[in-house]
Amino acid sequence: MPRYALKIEYNGAPFNGWQRQAELPSVQGAVEAALAMLEPGEHTIAAAGRTDTGVHALGQVAHCDMAKDWEPFRLSEALNYHLKPAPVAVVACAAVDDDWHARFSAEARHYLFRLVVRRAPLTHDAGLAWRVMQPLDLAAMQEGAAHLLGRHDFTTFRASECQAKSPVKTLDRLDIEELDYPGGREFRFHLSARSFLHNQVRSFVGTLERVGAGAWAPEDVKAVLEAQDRAACGPVCPPYGLYLRAVDYPDDPFA
Repeated sequence: MPRYALKIEYNGAPFNGWQRQAELPSVQGAVEAALAMLEPGEHTIAAAGRTDTGVHALGQVAHCDMAKDWEPFRLSEALNYHLKPAPVAVVACAAVDDDWHARFSAEARHYLFRLVVRRAPLTHDAGLAWRVMQPLDLAAMQEGAAHLLGRHDFTTFRASECQAKSPVKTLDRLDIEELDYPGGREFRFHLSARSFLHNQVRSFVGTLERVGAGAWAPEDVKAVLEAQDRAACGPVCPPYGLYLRAVDYPDDPFA
């Protein structure tokens, strides 16, 4: 059966996450329903990462198997037609080898988290960024973030229901930039790793926000990391500022 890689963008607000769930809307369910409109029957797709309820994607990657050969552009156009009006779009499609796998062939995943500091509620970015009202110290957050880089036991930043076999991961990137924002400031957290634990990114950002607000010192991040205790973690921030930005493969199927 011909296999296709799909690069998918979505707004996670109306979905109970990526993974298909009985009687609850999911991104996976929406894409599989669109596939069934093209080739009747049951479809099961696999993705590079299972985003949580309310989390968005700019470059989620999934693969599907089809009964007939499709020209990739026509497949993406047909899927987008049947995905309407859901806030999901296939932005790229490519034919791949039968053994190519969206999850297991991936070698890096990149996330973005958007945090806006301002008193006024968000209008255009409501549901697309986390708003806090107190000023944040960029340098302090960057100093705290440096303690998280590299290979560590990230038990402190792992959700209790995480199904990963090991809490040991290697964090390759955690950069924070500060930008102008109408009536305030925006902080963008850029994170990269081969894989992440459940709630790891949101736990990092929630902890670093406490550092930026002055409630924690930057060196406290090192202490809670070394504690390897979930109870030591800072508050987990909301999902709606988080985006799966991109997924890397040894050979980019969309190049």
